[in-house]
Amino acid sequence: MAFLTARKRAEGLGSAGGATEDHWNMTISSVALAILTPLFILSFGSILGAPHAEVVAYYGRPYPAIVAALFLAVGFMHFKNGVKVMIEDYVGGFARKTWIIAMTCLSYAAAAVALFAVARLAL
Repeated sequence: MAFLTARKRAEGLGSAGGATEDHWNMTISSVALAILTPLFILSFGSILGAPHAEVVAYYGRPYPAIVAALFLAVGFMHFKNGVKVMIEDYVGGFARKTWIIAMTCLSYAAAAVALFAVARLAL
């Protein structure tokens, strides 16, 4: 018969460790996206459907290019953090580490491709 003390039963059940940091990062990126999303929609919506030459000239200006780049970068980092938290909550063991690594790599790759596309338009 195994006797467990109250401390032994509670060990590992306290603070979630990095959950406060994850929450804070998600809060910061949410506020940034709340500001950037309307700016991106307004700047992108005004050029939507225009010929290629006009789009290249439009994104050659600093404001639309910077807004688009910031929106994409913050959006993909918010996605990465959100998926990481979701995987930590619902997947266990070795699969957890594998999925976190895979989704982190996918998020950074997608962000790099998106930023390259904006840079290509802007330059």
